[in-house]
Amino acid sequence: MVPVTSLAPSTKIHAPMIRHALTLLYLACLIPVLHAAEAKRPNILWLIAEDFGAHLSCTGTKEVRTPNIDKLATEGVRYTRFYNGMVCSVSRSSFMTGMHAVSIGAHNHRTLDKKMLPEGVKPLTSWMREAGYFTANLVTLPEPCDFKGSGKTDWNFQFEGPDFDSKDWADLKSHGPFYAQINFKETHRDYKSPKKADPAKVELPPYYPDHPIARQDWADYLDAATELDRKIGLVLEALQKDGLADDTIVIFFGDNGQSHVRGKQFCYEEGFRVPLVIRWPKNFPAPANFKPGTLDDRLLDGIDLAPTMIDIGGAAKPPKMQGRICLGPRTEAPREYVFGSRDRCDETPMRIRAVANGHYRYIHNFTPEVPFLAANAYKEKQYPVWNLLKTLHAEGKLTPAQEVLCQPRMPDQELYNLDTDPFEIHNLANSTAPEDQAQLKKLRGVLDQWIIDVDDQGRTPEPADTVQRVKSAKPAGKGKGKGKRKAE
Repeated sequence: MVPVTSLAPSTKIHAPMIRHALTLLYLACLIPVLHAAEAKRPNILWLIAEDFGAHLSCTGTKEVRTPNIDKLATEGVRYTRFYNGMVCSVSRSSFMTGMHAVSIGAHNHRTLDKKMLPEGVKPLTSWMREAGYFTANLVTLPEPCDFKGSGKTDWNFQFEGPDFDSKDWADLKSHGPFYAQINFKETHRDYKSPKKADPAKVELPPYYPDHPIARQDWADYLDAATELDRKIGLVLEALQKDGLADDTIVIFFGDNGQSHVRGKQFCYEEGFRVPLVIRWPKNFPAPANFKPGTLDDRLLDGIDLAPTMIDIGGAAKPPKMQGRICLGPRTEAPREYVFGSRDRCDETPMRIRAVANGHYRYIHNFTPEVPFLAANAYKEKQYPVWNLLKTLHAEGKLTPAQEVLCQPRMPDQELYNLDTDPFEIHNLANSTAPEDQAQLKKLRGVLDQWIIDVDDQGRTPEPADTVQRVKSAKPAGKGKGKGKRKAE
């Protein structure tokens, strides 16, 4: 046997060269595997309705026609206790960061002096982009869709970097995986949809007067929901036609409570409780806690969407994020409580905080001297029932439940039994029943502690001249487009 050391230089075996060659071979084999693994991540499409409560055919609402959303719920899961609110800019600032708006200084509606997001807090699109996702806020839709997305963002903060990568549906097929959203404005006032609902057959909540104006207004809202459903059907058809449906998680939800007098901008159920439907794509195994065709009654908060999307995208939940992962193997502990807040909306300053445990809701009105029907130009122009209440109050034609809305002062505290009083018209704050008093004490303590834990910035009022500046400012429209990034 000839020793290796005696071979000619050209025939010597160099161990480093062999190791290098093997490394290159390994990487050459690994790269396709990595690309294949990356391609297996699902796309995500959010369908966001404005100012919409859970008024669907599948929830038993009369005079509304929502076959497409109903089918989506049949194919997926409908979440019956999803809370998102209480007004668009505040809610969107929350669910797009996974943070309570009061924690990041985004709690006043369409904040004039937007702050930079705190360190470690970013919009969801930034986290998804870092995870390798293409992001889009779709305005331009395929030709069969006879409408455009509104492109709404309406965020009460500034941040570094771009918001979305595209607004064009055509970019989705060549840029997977993608996180995209389409914003629908139909259920935001004023309503402009074809009339189909019969005002005589709609069911009004007991805190609104049974009056032709109120019935017509409610019917117009339901017609807007019917038109919303039609457009969602067109989007779902386009998703199927383009071969994207089997790889795309579809998530439909409302951005905040219904566009009615006691809905958005206030801290009752109708101000926060909105629809959430999720359909899982065929080409990906559904999580263990996702059963298509079922209802899920867990308490969920809008801020839970962001960490769940990030986790689905294969990245770790950011350490500062307050939302909880609610799907998949890393699902976090279920919520015992959901919280709500209201601060200045338009030119009307109020400070209200609320907490609910699924059975009781407690509300603390920190500014009870500001009446429910305090002057608000937007409400007076867009909400016919807002003005109707004042007229019928003056005429003495309201029921006790309706009169509550017309009082010169709000109660300091409110407590409602959601099981026996789903419309929240019987305030139990002064009840002597032991169970009511126990819930009042417990929920008040929970809310007080939450205000401390999340560093509620609403404890410091806006500067005194802010309301005047809001009144003098150019109308903000519906929060489209600009003014969201530091450069703008």
